[in-house]
Amino acid sequence: MTREQKYNTFRALHERTGIFVLPNPWNAGTAKILIALGFEALATTSAGYAFSIGQEDSTANLTRDGILQNAKEIVEATHLPVSADLQDGFGPSPETCAETIRLAAAIGLAGGSIEDASGDPNAPIYDFQLAVERVEAAAETAYTHQFLLTARAENFLHGRPNLDDTIRRLQSFADAGADVLYAPGLTRLEAIREVCASVSKPVNVLMGLQGATFSLEELAAAGVKRISVGGSFARAALGAFIRAAREVKEKGTFTFATDAISHADVSSYMTPQKH
Repeated sequence: MTREQKYNTFRALHERTGIFVLPNPWNAGTAKILIALGFEALATTSAGYAFSIGQEDSTANLTRDGILQNAKEIVEATHLPVSADLQDGFGPSPETCAETIRLAAAIGLAGGSIEDASGDPNAPIYDFQLAVERVEAAAETAYTHQFLLTARAENFLHGRPNLDDTIRRLQSFADAGADVLYAPGLTRLEAIREVCASVSKPVNVLMGLQGATFSLEELAAAGVKRISVGGSFARAALGAFIRAAREVKEKGTFTFATDAISHADVSSYMTPQKH
């Protein structure tokens, strides 16, 4: 499947009736497992990637080259459309965001997200006007490269639970050309419903955070089009890893193997699938 076909497939998922899940592998192996389990598209996770290379998930620790190389390995492991977590576009300027989109399209990605979090602890969210200009520049490049752009308003992940400002930003991001809107960190169904009712573009919601355990049906009724899980699958895997290691270290037993997937089963997921 060509990148253009993947883009068209990805866009069609957002245009059809109903909700869908966009799970987040953090490497080629986890991508292959999600393919085998029947998901229709994938998205990268900067958090999952960061943990796998021994780093914190922050713009200070992750490079554009590293993020794109990880995404390229996932793209090459699957026939499915892949959308990438492109953090803040890897720089404050609109021009840098546009260049990031161009590079992302060049490695075969069907889409990706740009967030308004700056990485600066003293000013964690970009000023409104600059945030909109960044999305506008990214959207112009995305349009010319057939790339589905998701614009993220990060207030709720950075101690600014201002729903009115979040909605204002998402509305302006939509006007600036974003294809999908995303406000990670919303933990109240009422807030999710209000966001969806306030915008005209498809809305992505992040699940896998503590305190937000809504079902697919509840989120669909609230108006959500797409659900992603961010780094939560990676954290779930690491949770099992830590429990196993602690059992060995603290108890000297190895019962964790009872719940572990077999070597043969893992190997079967890594075998090339017929499509």
